[in-house]
Amino acid sequence: AQLVESGGGLVQPGGSLRLSCVASGFTFIMYHMSWYRQAPGKGRELVASIAIGGGDIKYVDAVKGRFTISRDNAKNTVYLKMNRLKPGDTAVYFCKALWLREYWGQGTQVTVSS
Repeated sequence: AQLVESGGGLVQPGGSLRLSCVASGFTFIMYHMSWYRQAPGKGRELVASIAIGGGDIKYVDAVKGRFTISRDNAKNTVYLKMNRLKPGDTAVYFCKALWLREYWGQGTQVTVSS
């Protein structure tokens, strides 16, 4: 089983990025998917989550109205669209799959800086 994130990078404040997380080796459609982030010197924080059917979407207050989580079960992929990025969004972003087991990706770096 594997989760592979991509789409991170360096962006100026106010910019946008779209992260992708592609799953393989397990039945993606049965798994609840989440995005977490970890900033330097801080713990891992839940950013957004989405249920198996694409509903029950939740966000941490800091990203509400700016980030959008979605999933494409046909492509075994979960996305995180990030708009109006702030320096405080700088972190390594991880995706997580949870059902019978828990799987984590290796993370993708997002740096918001001018």
